[in-house]
Amino acid sequence: MASKLLRAVVLGPPGSGKGTVCERIARSFGLQHLSSGQFLRENLRRGGGMGKPQPLWATCSSASPPSSSITAFLLLRRAPFFWGVCTGFPRTLGQAEALDRICELDLVISLNIPFETLKDRLSARWIHPASGRVYNMDFNPPQVQGVDDLTGEPLVQREDDRPEAVAARLRKYKDAAKPVIELYKSRGILHSFSGTETNKIWPYVYTLLSSKIPPLLSDEEN
Repeated sequence: MASKLLRAVVLGPPGSGKGTVCERIARSFGLQHLSSGQFLRENLRRGGGMGKPQPLWATCSSASPPSSSITAFLLLRRAPFFWGVCTGFPRTLGQAEALDRICELDLVISLNIPFETLKDRLSARWIHPASGRVYNMDFNPPQVQGVDDLTGEPLVQREDDRPEAVAARLRKYKDAAKPVIELYKSRGILHSFSGTETNKIWPYVYTLLSSKIPPLLSDEEN
């Protein structure tokens, strides 16, 4: 475990690689990784009584950030007891302000990826709905086209990952995220990283985190 507790959030538009960055942070620094989508899926599997899976999956995955969503309620309920790195939350200024009333963040990482890169990534992305595993047909394809590597179950492309929907989805994210980013920037805890490849952004993120807590793995080991 990390020798110092830390609360961090990774922000980024759909397709920016924030989930991958969070997973690497968790491995390298011994932190928990709280993913809004994964957290909600686990709640549903445990029989959380929060409604039918399909509407909730759409809620937690959508680029339109519903400020009063059940996802926000579940995450805020857990936030006071969570130390680690979170992705997918907060998505709106209202969620950020609600989080403020419960706990204090140590740092916020914002991933800035060019629009064309995001459009290409999202249009090539397919998922395994039950687990949330993501495949990209350009650089991370499944072993057998169209099916999940672990279960053999069919992969699907979400409606909002289709090329005609991507531009609108990214605009919605940008509009909702702007005040959130400005809030954390004004507090001096926002750290922005730009690039087109997660592997090239990661060393800078690793250096930042290493200045806050001692790593368990070297950059090369991750």
